[in-house]
Amino acid sequence: MAVKDPTAVERANLLNMAKLSIKGLIESALSFGRTLDSDYPPLQQFFVVMEHCLKHGLKVRKSFLSYNKTIWGPLELVEKLYPEAEEIAASVRDLPGLKTPLGRARAWLRLALMQKKMADYLRCLIIQRDLLSEFYEYHALMMEEEGAVIVGLLVGLNVIDANLCVKGEDLDSQVGVIDFSVYLKSDDDIGGKERDVQIAAILDQKNYVEELNRQLNSTVSSLHARVDSLEKSNTKLIEELAIAKNNIIKLQEENHQLRSENTLILMKTQHHLEATKVDVEAELQTYKHSRQGLDEMYSEARRQLREESQLRQDMENELVVQVSMKHEIELAMKLLEKDIHEKQDTLIGLRQQLDEVKAINMEMYQKLQVSEDAMKEKSEIISRLEDKTNQINAAMKQLEQRLQQAEKAQMEAEAEDEKLKQEYVNKSESLQKEFSQKEKQLLQLETDLKIEKEWRQTLEDDLQKEKETVSHLRIETQEIINLKKEFLKLQEKNKQLKRICEDQEAALQELASKLSESKLKIEDIKEANKALQGQVWLKDKEATHCKICEKEFSLSKRKHHCRNCGEIFCNACSDNELPLPSSPRPVRVCDSCHAMLIQRCSSNVP
Repeated sequence: MAVKDPTAVERANLLNMAKLSIKGLIESALSFGRTLDSDYPPLQQFFVVMEHCLKHGLKVRKSFLSYNKTIWGPLELVEKLYPEAEEIAASVRDLPGLKTPLGRARAWLRLALMQKKMADYLRCLIIQRDLLSEFYEYHALMMEEEGAVIVGLLVGLNVIDANLCVKGEDLDSQVGVIDFSVYLKSDDDIGGKERDVQIAAILDQKNYVEELNRQLNSTVSSLHARVDSLEKSNTKLIEELAIAKNNIIKLQEENHQLRSENTLILMKTQHHLEATKVDVEAELQTYKHSRQGLDEMYSEARRQLREESQLRQDMENELVVQVSMKHEIELAMKLLEKDIHEKQDTLIGLRQQLDEVKAINMEMYQKLQVSEDAMKEKSEIISRLEDKTNQINAAMKQLEQRLQQAEKAQMEAEAEDEKLKQEYVNKSESLQKEFSQKEKQLLQLETDLKIEKEWRQTLEDDLQKEKETVSHLRIETQEIINLKKEFLKLQEKNKQLKRICEDQEAALQELASKLSESKLKIEDIKEANKALQGQVWLKDKEATHCKICEKEFSLSKRKHHCRNCGEIFCNACSDNELPLPSSPRPVRVCDSCHAMLIQRCSSNVP
């Protein structure tokens, strides 16, 4: 008979006792009404059994006064492993009547049962066996499979509702003795199978409801997380809306500023027009005064006035046209500047794309070079492998020839043995010696054959491995070919992008040339306007002498005024006359700018 391990027997007995106590407690609780008090005998027996299970294999700890052996140490670990157990541990430590660690452990077990989390707490302990090894021996119930079975059985206690008073109870001095009479079978238990089936169905329903509750709790937590994320996104959207509103307000302020500037420009232009009208009226009054003094030259002055008024109107029309042209040119300049900025942005984007494509091309080129080097190395390896395979084939052929020779030698030896047996029956001793020698040769040949067969097997394995390497190399070469194709496609895309970039650069150059031409035209127009605005006619009272001959003006030497440069000459000095299509007689011309001269009365004539 094999001797059983006493610790294994103890574990089996404790497991059976735990099964019986848990089963009896559930059955009695269901028949009693589920809610149990601390005086209920099956519940007291369950706590005693659990205490014995936790004490099994517990290490003895040395203290200053005596040896200490308590289950409070491993139960206190649950607080670190399972955060929800902190409340139980804190309440157990705060109980006033408890003085010993064993009393604290008993109170902890009762509170865990009331919370319906005893199985979860003990499961955390069983998982962390490296921490339990500090408190238990290696053969203890909590360190073996029986502990996991007991934890699984404790899940069924979630059906029971316990209402235990721990505060006033004396848990330090209780004696933990198991009452086996409770678990002995009677005649009533044999006939209660139907009740067991009902209890099992109720337990299954309770477990199903608890699982549903856990799933619903997980869905509620996930929904809370979704609500939080939606609130965060809503706050972000509100902030973005406020930023957009601020931007709109800033744009409206800029629009108001631009409109005020526009009104100021209009006011300035109106003032300028009024000033020009005042000048024209003053000049007309001077014409009227000069007309009163000269009756003879009245008709000529009137004609000249008409011509001057027509010229003034033409000039004003030209000025209006030039102002409108200036506005149009400024608008065109702004549009061209916008187009240039947009095209510069597109050019920058295209250049960045070009740089990226160039970088990709460089990477692909480097990869191609690396792959080509790898291809060369792999082709060299393939050539070496082919040489090796040829050598192996030659060695195989040699081995086959040697095998055939050995087989022939064996056949010849057997034939010789038969002949020797038939011819030399009398010479048995000599034949036996020769036969032994032949057997030795045969053994040697067989060992050679085995060696050659093993060598052949190893060579075949090497061949198989080399074939696999060759197939891998072929796959890699196919991948390299695909990479080459992709590289060619990228090169074509690069060429297309380069063409597009060149076309856009040419278009930009054309736009720049047109812009420079338009800028030059605008500058010419501005210079012409400045030249026209800066010239002022000299007054008659101030002009007393001719600019060329420096003689005083008189009736014989009349004044002629240049409408372009503003200089005044006498009729003798301004002899240059040119025919005009608008006038019936030739017109006098200025010597400096060759513009038409206007005749004025002398200052000394009344």
